[in-house]
Amino acid sequence: MRKHAWKIVAILVLILGAIGYVRYYWVFGTGVKAGELNYVVHKGVLFKTYEGKMIQTGIRSDMGTLQSFEFLFSVEDDAVANELMVNSGKQFNLHYREYLAALPWRGHSKYVVDSIVSMQEVHR
Repeated sequence: MRKHAWKIVAILVLILGAIGYVRYYWVFGTGVKAGELNYVVHKGVLFKTYEGKMIQTGIRSDMGTLQSFEFLFSVEDDAVANELMVNSGKQFNLHYREYLAALPWRGHSKYVVDSIVSMQEVHR
């Protein structure tokens, strides 16, 4: 009976580990978002993370009105965060990774910006 209990515990640990990996570490998607950087701040109580917001403007097709979208993101790399912080209000193309859920030490958002993309790289 004890042999079976250890097997069941081992299987449960493996299943929970796989679920945790997929939920928090597996990259669900990557992409580039373009827009005007609103802000990037360094904040947090226990885990200090960089959080930002970019405004993306567009035209709404059903009414022809101008509509803006907010892209809320986190930044892990200090150099990228500092570059964004000193250029608030400018246009940027930001490359991001999307996860299924956020981790407190990675940031508040499931979108994590990892680099600033130049216009030449976007058009390739």
